Amino acid sequence: MKKIVVLGGGYAGMRAIKKLAHAKLDAEIVLVNKNPYHYESTQLHQLAAGTREVSDITFDVRQVVPKNVKVIIDEVTHIDQKANRVDLKNGGPINYDYLVNCLGFESETFGIKGAEENGLSIVDVNTAEAARDHLEAAFKRYRTSHDENDLHVVVCGAGFTSIEYLGELAFRLPRLAKEYGFPMDKVRLDCIEAAPRILPMFDQKLSNWGVRYLEKRGVVFHTNTPITEVTPNAVMSNDTAYTANTIIWTTGVKGSHIIGDSDYDQKRNRVVVKDDLSIEGHPEEFLIGDVSAVPNPNNGRLYPTTAQISIAQADTAAANVVASINGQPTRKFVFKPLGTVCSLGPNAGIAMVEVFGHWKLKGVLAAIAKVFIADEAVLKLANLKTMLESK
Repeated sequence: MKKIVVLGGGYAGMRAIKKLAHAKLDAEIVLVNKNPYHYESTQLHQLAAGTREVSDITFDVRQVVPKNVKVIIDEVTHIDQKANRVDLKNGGPINYDYLVNCLGFESETFGIKGAEENGLSIVDVNTAEAARDHLEAAFKRYRTSHDENDLHVVVCGAGFTSIEYLGELAFRLPRLAKEYGFPMDKVRLDCIEAAPRILPMFDQKLSNWGVRYLEKRGVVFHTNTPITEVTPNAVMSNDTAYTANTIIWTTGVKGSHIIGDSDYDQKRNRVVVKDDLSIEGHPEEFLIGDVSAVPNPNNGRLYPTTAQISIAQADTAAANVVASINGQPTRKFVFKPLGTVCSLGPNAGIAMVEVFGHWKLKGVLAAIAKVFIADEAVLKLANLKTMLESK
């Protein structure tokens, strides 16, 4: 009997497990995940801003995986590709015949001085909760400190997480001001971005609408502003200091450090995979999600790592494991994006949707599209009951 090991219970891992479990294979299927729960990483910004709770964006892995899957809650420490072995922090090593590696992402500091020590990242449940607690403590402290930096928030980077976090925070601010008794006119929300444009993945009109929407709610954008250092109370761009007692670090992500620690041929802990998502020289291992780098065959550029592409990769990787076990040829990964949606708080957003035509949405319609996409993801990973319970 063959043994299939899936590493990571994120979007890619949970979808791969679901597909493999329903393939009716004569094989042992094992899922290794660090936590007993799956979390919706596309909603971590809501947890960090305090508009949603942990129970809203998580579900118990063991309650949704099929019965023919063995679940191991443990942390991967090393992968030995030559020996086909995965080492765990608490349990013994696991050998495999096939490996679906989807270990997820970590915060990227790009080597900027002080970023790791002084920036609050939003990469998992624990970091998102820590960012929320820090923010609320600073707001509460203002009553006695009268330090305006307690009411200043600097968000580093202007990617999806940054923008969506700012949208949620701007929405919640009036309630926080009432709860903690601070003046709204003393609040400052700065977004620092090295690139010349905010939300360049959208067309100019949509991105301009999104920027204006947030600016009307107090966000100040600083483009063409590279970050050179982060101190406990300021973000530096050369000689300019943007002071704040809450610094959110969302400049980008990289793959799991386990990839680099295990001597994969990688860049930023992402491995360029073959067109069937396997690794050169290791047809028994498929890398998907944030640890994979997938070239777009149309232009040679790497696809961005998103939940949408992770789920699509999982379908192909699972099918290719089944094909390999059955002695059949594997298939190429083909990705057809359904669009891009960026929320600007619970009631607004911008979107380009590629379903039944090309749609450009803004405002509440884009917000509805965001909710629909989140619900669909849970349905693909778990089941209808879990989707409804996440409401």
